[in-house]
Amino acid sequence: MDKSQGGIQQLLAAEQEAQSIVANARSAKMARLRQAKEEAEREVAAYRAQRESEYRKKLAESSGDSGSTAKKLEADTTHKIKMLSSEASRVSQEITSLLIKYVTTVKN
Repeated sequence: MDKSQGGIQQLLAAEQEAQSIVANARSAKMARLRQAKEEAEREVAAYRAQRESEYRKKLAESSGDSGSTAKKLEADTTHKIKMLSSEASRVSQEITSLLIKYVTTVKN
């Protein structure tokens, strides 16, 4: 009986050691999973920040383009108005003379 008691004790000790090893492995696995999750979240946050930065840069560029386009359009419009005013001033005397001539001329 003494031999069987020693064998049982060894078996129980081996089982406890195996349970301890399994528990440590589970703890290590959970710690590594948490670490991997945190690393992934940091990578996602960095990627999101990069893409957001690129988006804002493109948005600013396109807004700048529309602003410069509006300024160019305004300058072109102002130039055309000045040209039309100049042309109108140049021919207004001639048109006024023609109108007076047609109004005052009597046809029989």
